[in-house]
Amino acid sequence: MSNEYRHVLVAVDLTKDSHKVLERAMQIADRNHAKLSIMHTLEPLGFAYGGDIPMDLTSIQDQLDEHAKQRLAEIADAHVDKENQHVVVGMPDTEIHRFAEEQGVDLIVVGSHGRHGFALLLGSTSTGVLHGAKCDVLAVRVGKDGEESEE
Repeated sequence: MSNEYRHVLVAVDLTKDSHKVLERAMQIADRNHAKLSIMHTLEPLGFAYGGDIPMDLTSIQDQLDEHAKQRLAEIADAHVDKENQHVVVGMPDTEIHRFAEEQGVDLIVVGSHGRHGFALLLGSTSTGVLHGAKCDVLAVRVGKDGEESEE
């Protein structure tokens, strides 16, 4: 590897497997003396419900956002500065690409399950991240084959 990584982004789904993905990203960031950022993407509620619920989902979205920030802090506080912890609302692969380009990320680290656990976020998202990325992508194998990851 001739070029060192300068900014590593780890994208997590906030399950316990996030620790394993973060650890792998930390090892690479440490070896390369690189900046480390961590992010979690919340899908917008309006999108999940097709936008035809006659109610304001803002307060629920805000609560989900706050919960995600707390959960991300539990995972990341010991390893990643607060200003490098990000919870964003949107489609995961789109937001990961946007962040990577805006912040000069040269390695994206994601978790990859078979068909379960991460399936909602990273079954299709790790593929989506890989295809649209302008930088390297590392998919860290998490969970045991054929076994749900439970807390």
